[in-house]
Amino acid sequence: MSPAKTIIGLTGSIGAGKGEVVKILEQLGFQYMTLSQMVREEARRRGIPEEREKLQDLGNTLRAENGLGVFGKKAIEKLKTAEGSLWMVDGIRHPAEIDELRKEKGVHILGVTADRELLIERVLKRGRPSDPKTREEVVKRIDRDWGVGEKADGQQVGACVAKADTLIENNGTPEELNQKVLAYYNGIKPTM
Repeated sequence: MSPAKTIIGLTGSIGAGKGEVVKILEQLGFQYMTLSQMVREEARRRGIPEEREKLQDLGNTLRAENGLGVFGKKAIEKLKTAEGSLWMVDGIRHPAEIDELRKEKGVHILGVTADRELLIERVLKRGRPSDPKTREEVVKRIDRDWGVGEKADGQQVGACVAKADTLIENNGTPEELNQKVLAYYNGIKPTM
């Protein structure tokens, strides 16, 4: 990959605040890529509705068909020809994706976490069309994201968070998150 790039890979549970981290990093000049978009593109090609569970199932299928790190490989392929040196890759849901990303220089994996009750509260409060509507549905979604009951090719966010280079706990205010992300950025900045 040339010129040298700094790539921050983002992982974390639904409701952890990855979207807020993305906004902060964009203000610092990072460009955005999401592995979820790759799944959505394939869903369109296959005529599969872009509903969260169907997309999760398709992602699992694609990992089973093409190798567990398929989305990490695709991200690296896109980044090799992408303009700009600051990139973030969001939507990392399997540790093999981290392994693929780490084959390149300049990759930093950032896990965003929050207390479980806060995750549930945030998902219910934000009310995105794709979000579950009841506490029970949110818990089920969090568990599936985390890897509970998933096969080897399924989502394994818990294992991804465990492999992260750095964890940011997002249990406080937006200002506190902003400070944590800026401190994180300043910590990796000298490697740029």
